[in-house]
Amino acid sequence: MIGVHSEVPLRCRGVAVVLLKNTPCGYKVLLLERATSVLRGIWCYIGGAIEEGEKAWEAALREIREETSITNVTLFTSNKIDQFYSAEENYIYIAPVFVGYMDEDQNVILNHEHSKYEWLSFNDAIERVRLPGNDEVLEFIKKHFASNDPLEWLRVGM
Repeated sequence: MIGVHSEVPLRCRGVAVVLLKNTPCGYKVLLLERATSVLRGIWCYIGGAIEEGEKAWEAALREIREETSITNVTLFTSNKIDQFYSAEENYIYIAPVFVGYMDEDQNVILNHEHSKYEWLSFNDAIERVRLPGNDEVLEFIKKHFASNDPLEWLRVGM
């Protein structure tokens, strides 16, 4: 039929979190190596699903706790979106990106979803991530959340 168009649906069912800690050498970014069948062996930042009844920022705090056991985080919305297209299911996945600042003295304890973790400089983290777009998210976070203090109105979960 002429004039009939199809759309690729958008799905926002998850969140992404870039976790930062301030060290004497500057901010470090936490990257995790995936251990599950989805993206096995790929280094990425924290991410996960929004559960029924949760706000996105609540899911971000829960995912930080579940994936790393870190509980003391100051959380900000970044005003950035993580995204990818699923060719198999024909949808565009989008997730709000949050930034979490943590104290240096908290230990990372990984759950079953990840096999390794590293605290990296922004430059090393940008080189390590392999999913297209993750490097752009990290560059954005570096500019707006590490090189500059975040705007207080972006803070969530107070």
